[in-house]
Amino acid sequence: MTKSEKVTFAINTLGELYPEIPVPLEHKDPYTLLIAVLLSAQSTDVRVNQITPLLFSRADNPYDMVKLSVEEIREVIKPVGLSPMKSKGIHGLSQILVDQYGGTVPQEIELLEELPGVGHKTASVVVSQAFGIPAFPVDTHIHRLMYRWGFSSGKNVVQTEKDAKRLFPKELWNDLHLQIIWYGREYSPARGWDLEKDVITRTIGRRSVINEYLKKKKAR
Repeated sequence: MTKSEKVTFAINTLGELYPEIPVPLEHKDPYTLLIAVLLSAQSTDVRVNQITPLLFSRADNPYDMVKLSVEEIREVIKPVGLSPMKSKGIHGLSQILVDQYGGTVPQEIELLEELPGVGHKTASVVVSQAFGIPAFPVDTHIHRLMYRWGFSSGKNVVQTEKDAKRLFPKELWNDLHLQIIWYGREYSPARGWDLEKDVITRTIGRRSVINEYLKKKKAR
């Protein structure tokens, strides 16, 4: 198979598996999505979805959030981890949204990246999921699968994002990044990986990755 045929196979398979794409983090608007994505760093979506209703029952907009102290925010979000840094980020970015943006979340990645606690991946998720602007946020699942499928060198997430944007049609980016995340979780995880269930890697995967898998399986 040529590279473009492999890309087409991956796109078509993901489309068949995930015709309706669930959004991992529960939210109701750009602000609540921004906070949920910030909280998800080094945590699970399940944990974040348990905590955000508690936080948003107290403050679901920047005006109410700045009325809470950093300590009060921290107490609520403790279970998601990194709470000292995240609570400062949430309070700080909410203050900036109130002071500079009239309480609304900007739609430009560059402006989002200037907010406390907001990195490139968080900004990319917000513009793609809240505003429908094409972006390709790369998380650990996408980074792993782009390497397994031979679509990227796996050196770093910056390179993986460039490769994904180069290979996949722009109009599919927002759907594909979510489809690949779900596929990675369900069929191609980092641990407990079963190649038999992973039809995409089994069909188009990097030969060295498949050989390594088979070697480890044989050794068990």
